[in-house]
Amino acid sequence: MTDAPTDLHTTTARPQDGAPGVAASTDVLRGRVAELFPALRGDLEDLVRIPSVSSPAFDQAHVTASAEAVAALLRGAGMPEVEVLTADRADGVTSRPAVVARRPAPEGAPTVLLYAHHDVQPPGSDVDWVSPPFEPTERDGRLYGRGAADDKAGVIAHVGALRALGDELGVGVTVFVEGEEEIGSPTFVDFLVRHRDLLSADVIVVADSSNWKVGVPALTTSLRGLVDCEVEVAVLEHAVHSGMFGGPVLDAPTLLARLIATLHDDDGTVAVAGLTSAAEPTVDYDEEDLRADASVLPGVRLAGTGTLTGRLWTKPALSVIGIDTTSVAHSSNTIAPSARAKLSLRIAPGQDPRDAAAALRRHLEGNAPLGARVTVHDGELGKAFQAPADSPAMQTARSAFRDAWGTEPVDIGVGGSIPFIADLLEVFPDAAILVTGVEDPDSRAHGPNESVHLGELEKVVLAEALLLERLAR
Repeated sequence: MTDAPTDLHTTTARPQDGAPGVAASTDVLRGRVAELFPALRGDLEDLVRIPSVSSPAFDQAHVTASAEAVAALLRGAGMPEVEVLTADRADGVTSRPAVVARRPAPEGAPTVLLYAHHDVQPPGSDVDWVSPPFEPTERDGRLYGRGAADDKAGVIAHVGALRALGDELGVGVTVFVEGEEEIGSPTFVDFLVRHRDLLSADVIVVADSSNWKVGVPALTTSLRGLVDCEVEVAVLEHAVHSGMFGGPVLDAPTLLARLIATLHDDDGTVAVAGLTSAAEPTVDYDEEDLRADASVLPGVRLAGTGTLTGRLWTKPALSVIGIDTTSVAHSSNTIAPSARAKLSLRIAPGQDPRDAAAALRRHLEGNAPLGARVTVHDGELGKAFQAPADSPAMQTARSAFRDAWGTEPVDIGVGGSIPFIADLLEVFPDAAILVTGVEDPDSRAHGPNESVHLGELEKVVLAEALLLERLAR
């Protein structure tokens, strides 16, 4: 790890807000970013046109093409060492292509790792999109397209900051653009270990989160962890006639529904013993805004108790994200012998995902309806994240955000999970991690009509340039 002139964990080393040098630097960089932004927008549109879906059901040649396009952008941004790399897992699985670009630190300056990912989620049905998912389209100041926000805008944030600083870049920079985040980063640790020397840094900036709202920036200080599983309920060895045996024998979908109903209390609070909650956040979400952002139908009551941000960020949440049973189109007058559901559990910061998985398994097996056979198949485990709220690196980031937006940034949690952040901390325990973002509540990442607010993206580029400039001090 590069020796920094100051310890970014224990000593502040940034200009005081309002100092003449800070204001001049901010104005100069703001002008540069504004001049560069039309070209950056064009680069983002070119990236969105590449359908780099990392799910194995899609053509992986597009993921390779996306990696090469990102590598070309970083070479054009002045990075002298740019490689498209992979890593092999012990079982022989090879990672999707990632891009690693490096510019060594000047004598005595820290090294900053800038993370983003170039792979995207599947687009879903075209009929759900107002414009084609891989044809970037502007409407009302937002650029629509799969990956426009998550996370090709993160790539552009890094490229834009590097272009804005140019030869004045006073820190070492490593850019790491992953190619398989959207499938759970299955070879992430293997990649970190194999390329440890290339990726080692004093500060890590993860541009894959969200801001509080349009016009108000945020730093993400907590993320929920993730546990998922599949649960199967079986009642018969084979299907039987519903008229002949219906009554004393209940079908498996009904019993699966009864089991699922035990997962929440009447108010919608998760009712699995052994799951924990963290402290309530200091900011809250306006209920009308939440309803609008989540497209909640009129009359539907919100689940749980306490602050809305607490329910979103610091308490467990449990959802059924898939059910396998006979489709309506293929139904017949038979009693289904088995049914299966996939459950997704978000766990609070501070809880071990293995403990949460064990608690969920105990609950499912202990609440078998009418003695049905319940089988649980464990799935993915992802660790939660809790950042120190007032580290020197965090203070420097707040200063940069404050000047880029002209308003105070907000510390937020995120209900979603980014498990690889815990992996980064395990491999690089001395690094300060900053989780930033380009999204806002209306970005609709992973869903139809994903978009990025172009005005906010320009501010994100400026904020990152200011952050790099101030970390150099």
